[in-house]
Amino acid sequence: MATPRDSGIKILSDNRQAGHNYFLHDRFEAGLVLAGTEVKSARAGKIQLRDAYAEIVGNEAWLCNAHIAEYSHGNRSNHPPTRRRKLLLHRREIDKLLGKTQNKGLTLIPTKLYLRAGYVKCELAIAEGKKLHDKRDAERKRTQEAEAREGLLRNRR
Repeated sequence: MATPRDSGIKILSDNRQAGHNYFLHDRFEAGLVLAGTEVKSARAGKIQLRDAYAEIVGNEAWLCNAHIAEYSHGNRSNHPPTRRRKLLLHRREIDKLLGKTQNKGLTLIPTKLYLRAGYVKCELAIAEGKKLHDKRDAERKRTQEAEAREGLLRNRR
């Protein structure tokens, strides 16, 4: 079984809240344009994706509201923590994402930031917002599955 260390991927930040608030559909991998101090801060795991989203503006993809903390040993060249960061995608991917987000009312949510071969990558998901009753249904289903697993373990003994 391949571990994250074997595959060369180190997860820097995970947006677990996205799965609770959205139905996640297609996923894309995008590169990220970062300043030098941002990379150092990201490698230290000082990233928050909770309120982050991506948008397509002028045929370019941007990551907005992602909080990468200032590097502790940075000087005056340190970066602002919540600035917009450019996402590196192929033209066809950008066109596909633009079409889905404009026509169908979907949004782009970053689900993970990770290191692959020394580069910081972002996993984007096309997301559809959940209503309150959808969240309740998901919670109820999760509880029922946990109780069923517990009952199976109890019967095995």
